[in-house]
Amino acid sequence: MALIAVGVSGGIGAYKAVEIVRRLQDAGHDVVVAMTANARRFVGPLTFEAITRRPVVTDQFAPGANATIEHVALATDIRALLVAPATANIIGKLAHGIADDFLTSLYLVTRAPVVLAPAMNTNMYEHPAVAANLALLAARGAHVVAPGEGYLACGWTGPGRLAPVDDVVAAVERRLRPDGGDLAGRRLLVTAGPTCEDLDPVRFVGNRSSGRMGYALAAEAVDRGARVVLVSGPCRLEPPAGAEVVAVRSAADMHAAVTGRADEADAVVMAAAVADYTPAGGAMGQKIAKDSGTLTLTLTRTADVLRELGRRRGGARRPVLVGFAAETRNVVARARAKLEAKGADLIVANDVSRADAGFDVETNAATLVAADGETDLPLQSKRDLARAIVDRLRDMLAGGEPGDSAEADHERP
Repeated sequence: MALIAVGVSGGIGAYKAVEIVRRLQDAGHDVVVAMTANARRFVGPLTFEAITRRPVVTDQFAPGANATIEHVALATDIRALLVAPATANIIGKLAHGIADDFLTSLYLVTRAPVVLAPAMNTNMYEHPAVAANLALLAARGAHVVAPGEGYLACGWTGPGRLAPVDDVVAAVERRLRPDGGDLAGRRLLVTAGPTCEDLDPVRFVGNRSSGRMGYALAAEAVDRGARVVLVSGPCRLEPPAGAEVVAVRSAADMHAAVTGRADEADAVVMAAAVADYTPAGGAMGQKIAKDSGTLTLTLTRTADVLRELGRRRGGARRPVLVGFAAETRNVVARARAKLEAKGADLIVANDVSRADAGFDVETNAATLVAADGETDLPLQSKRDLARAIVDRLRDMLAGGEPGDSAEADHERP
């Protein structure tokens, strides 16, 4: 199908590049591998040569290489360049145009789409220099596949692990689509994370949402060509490159950010765990003193953003409204009641009492509840679940809903 160059740099994630190459081949692509000198400390070139049946490029000045100016010749032939793992060192070189080996020279010469899959120590990944370099590369058109979070080879736990192989391969394949993806031209607003309702300058009422599901949905939509606004409550996650991020704290902040932007969106996906209650009268100006008695808090209902969007939309076709129902009992029944009460098009219902699904874990299971029935989605990674949800959303955007005409939708600016 396409010739893809895979650049492997010097990190422990280099061993996963072998599986990435194999999966690209399984998808029908031809692969050529370029390795940095440090990459060869982790994986031998012979491994890649055996599975690609192509010589691995390891030396820009190997005898005979300059006869065809190999990095120039390859740069014109490839359809995509993937760097996996992309270390802090290689990211810095690419960002600043340093071409001191074959891979960095190839990056400067090629005009093919570029995909980067960072992998490194957590503090290194979160360092302002690395973040700035990734932002610079993304601004120039490179697609960054955000790393996963978990136990790292250095013994730390946190973000920095090479993204799952499926996510990396999917990102490359989407860059190969001539139409830019099946959501190209669509505008999506996605909410994610918790909200924090301040009690005083020290304390707040919140929930256990990590934001992983909403961030996965935003990343999936960006990968498929959508223009995404991600309205995020307080999270420690790296936002997907290419999304416009609006940071909020409280339910009132979330309400203002979403309602002020919803009319510009083709779809609104409310994955955030927005607080239902907030302290009446707002936060205290000083820390609430501790005493030996009990403390009574008076809470008042927050605005229901999804219900307001449904009421404001009326019988119109846009935006498509997707809500989430995090329940601990009667999950589907409660989700269906929510679908009807809020005027939504789809509710993603999940049982957050499960230890392996819902809040603050890497996996999730859900039931998609719509007017015409339910679809069960088994336990899987949140990115895979996001892919299934976005597939359904894509179909809804293409097929439309009663209340508006396809011609009217086509005429949207």
